[in-house]
Amino acid sequence: MSLWILDTDHVSLFQRGHPQITNRLAKVASTELSITIITLEEQLRGRFQMTRRASSPSELIFAYQNLRVTFDSLKSFSLLDFSPAASNIYASLASQKIRIGTQDLRIAAIALSVEGIIVTRNQRDFGKVPNLMIEDWSIP
Repeated sequence: MSLWILDTDHVSLFQRGHPQITNRLAKVASTELSITIITLEEQLRGRFQMTRRASSPSELIFAYQNLRVTFDSLKSFSLLDFSPAASNIYASLASQKIRIGTQDLRIAAIALSVEGIIVTRNQRDFGKVPNLMIEDWSIP
C-alpha cells in the first residue's frame, strides 16, 4: 500500500476540477490519500487573505464562500502532522542547505517521515530532496 500525499498545487488543481487529478483520485482508496498540515496552512492562509482584502459586500461573500469550499474539500483528506520525526528530518534537510522553500521542505520532511509519495508538479524543487518519492498526476 502506498501513501499518496497531495502537495498544495495538486490540491488546488483538484479543487478546480482538473480531469486527470479527479480521475486519479477516484481510483485511489481514501486510506491511501493525505495532505500535510502545511498544505492546510497554505490553503487557509490564501482564503483568509481573500477575506481581508475584500472591499465590497459581494467580494466578502465570495471570499467566505471560497473559504467554505476549501474547508469542505480538505475535510475529505487524511491530515499528516508536522511530527517530532518530521521536525528532525526537516532539521537534517535544512542543515544540508537544500535550496527550496521552507514550506516545501517541511512537506518533504513530513513525506519522508511517513515514507509517503509527494504528488506535485513541482519536480524542480522536490527533486532536490534526497530519497523523496515524487509523482505528478496532472500529466495525461
